[in-house]
Amino acid sequence: MRFTFVTLFWPLMEGYFGDSILQRAVKKGILSIDHLDPREFTTDRHRKVDDTMAGGGAGMVMTPQPLFDTLAHIKGESSGAHIIFTTPVGKPFTQSDARRLAKKEHIVFVSGRYEGIDERVLEVWADECFTIGDYILTGGELPSLVMADAIGRIVPGVVGNVQSLESESFETLLLEAPSFTRPKSYHNLSIPSEFLKGNHSKINALKKTMALYKTKYFRPERYLKFTQRDSDEKSIY
Repeated sequence: MRFTFVTLFWPLMEGYFGDSILQRAVKKGILSIDHLDPREFTTDRHRKVDDTMAGGGAGMVMTPQPLFDTLAHIKGESSGAHIIFTTPVGKPFTQSDARRLAKKEHIVFVSGRYEGIDERVLEVWADECFTIGDYILTGGELPSLVMADAIGRIVPGVVGNVQSLESESFETLLLEAPSFTRPKSYHNLSIPSEFLKGNHSKINALKKTMALYKTKYFRPERYLKFTQRDSDEKSIY
């Protein structure tokens, strides 16, 4: 899997791949990371990549020429590159998107800045547009890293224990059950006794119950979807 980041501020992102799981994946050659700065493609002698809004408005907008030429360069050397723009008006990014995109060979993340990107760039070049939440950030670098992390860890070989991926929250409608470790009692707070008895069928049943209540408490909309689906499946038989 190859990730290319189109950004004006690569130093903000570079360190994320310098440690832990993603660093090991890069060293093993499972993931490949590179970047391009639109300033390197601008025809403006001052290397300017933004301008005032047409029709008026506060703030600056990234101009089309540098991004057009940057993305044309990428497509010229990697015709199958899948180009993703980070934008507040995009589709909310989900775990199912991460699973689907993990099958791609080359993903390009375009990070906007200022008041956004000239819409004509998205119209011509965007394969998909995503948001990671209903809030505004100073740029698209953090959303790009969030998506790259979610996608990258699903790529075979990145995470050592494949089974850990299958039981995670958002792989099903239910959240993961609470997790515990040693010591069995800490500050008068104890691990559920069933977890210590070694009866795995009872442990799994308890985990499912705890996951159900955890979802009901923290994510009631997912709980309702789960109970509705469960009811629909039972009605078939």
